[in-house]
Amino acid sequence: MASRRQARELALRVLFALDPSGAGAAAAVARAAAEMGVDERGRRFALELVLGVVRDRAAIDGRLAAASDHWALDQMAQVERTILRMAAFEMGEDGPTPVRVAINEAVELAKAYGGAEAGRFVNGVLGRLAAPLPLRGAGEVGDEGPPGR
Repeated sequence: MASRRQARELALRVLFALDPSGAGAAAAVARAAAEMGVDERGRRFALELVLGVVRDRAAIDGRLAAASDHWALDQMAQVERTILRMAAFEMGEDGPTPVRVAINEAVELAKAYGGAEAGRFVNGVLGRLAAPLPLRGAGEVGDEGPPGR
């Protein structure tokens, strides 16, 4: 589990600084993974998150805009917006993480890296985003994801 949490922190750092086109994503993830001491499994998961967010950003932003009633994406703090994008990717139809786990992990990242109310804000937006989703993997323990990840 610690490896996946570190991977999310790694992905957050890279997405925060990465060009919107995703150019150089693999190199940025590798560099940050080495700096943070993230293992190979965590590096692969972080790269999956980064590339998924970059690839699906338009669709993710559309889903987030619909779920955040009173906030336009460009009005959100960059760190919260980036965390929301990562969680929305993880919660997506082919996402690698059970919905509850993705929300909990996003809230923890928001508390650690965002403003005073970031955890509550992220939880609220993701709760609305998750409402129509099946809680796949809800009975699973831990955050190991499907085999081979």
